[in-house]
Amino acid sequence: MSRRVLIGFGVDVDAVAGWLGSYGGEDSPLDISRGLYAGEVGVPRLLKLFAKYNIKTTWFIPGHSLETFPEQMAAVRDAGHEIGLHGYSHENPTSLTLEQQKDILDHTYNILTSFNNGNPPKGSVAPWWETSKEGTDLLLDKGIEYDHSNMAHDSQAYYLRDQDLWTKIDYQSKAETWMQPLVRGKETGIVEIPANWYLDDLPPMMFIKSSANSHGWVNARDVEQLWKDMFTYLYREEEDFIFPITIHPDVSGRPHVLLMLERFIEWVNTHKDVHWVPMIDMANEFRKKRSAPPDARMPAGFQGV
Repeated sequence: MSRRVLIGFGVDVDAVAGWLGSYGGEDSPLDISRGLYAGEVGVPRLLKLFAKYNIKTTWFIPGHSLETFPEQMAAVRDAGHEIGLHGYSHENPTSLTLEQQKDILDHTYNILTSFNNGNPPKGSVAPWWETSKEGTDLLLDKGIEYDHSNMAHDSQAYYLRDQDLWTKIDYQSKAETWMQPLVRGKETGIVEIPANWYLDDLPPMMFIKSSANSHGWVNARDVEQLWKDMFTYLYREEEDFIFPITIHPDVSGRPHVLLMLERFIEWVNTHKDVHWVPMIDMANEFRKKRSAPPDARMPAGFQGV
């Protein structure tokens, strides 16, 4: 078989939900207006970009964004892009009770399925890439086939483990009580498409008042070069690999970032054996190469690929 390099965009439509859940702007009319910009201006611009280059992508849509921007989200769906889960108001899963996590997952799964003509979402991104200890079990129960929230690799998919266990340092106790190695959990049938802060447009290019390390004025050409360097190394050193990029209409809907994305797409397209695909395709190709362990717990209702 020929070489397969799979690259794709995951678009997190944080918009107003981001300011409600993670960015500390819930009391700021200004920040809420920035969320409106993302939904009403950024989304159409990204759809225009993807149409220009005939790229199918994956859009992880919080329930709040779906219900606040129905016209723009319908345009995403009607353009043939994949739709995945991303919480409701971009709430941090580690701050929620188990009941709250279940209620949010059930509600967003149902409204996304109904919105997408009865086709349920197969992928999920945890808001702010924070995963709870119950998160994997909840996704398995719901039949989610892949996750894009963890970072144990950067260029290869892997099967997500149910829960790794580690011992925290307790400076008030004897050292022998906490000098313990990490214990790996058991592999499940959920494919992990690794997340990557270095392949994310938001940390360097979006100003967040409540974040001590927030930038927002990083030159887009610096981010472009970082992405090119990462791709160049992987293209040289690995035969087959994946290159999942996370972008937000809040950031990549800005003119200077759109121009950067155009340059990056055109540069990537000068390489052989490169395929732009939604993330479900990355997950399915991984499954065809490597089956989950025979005793792995599979997503509910999973029928194979």
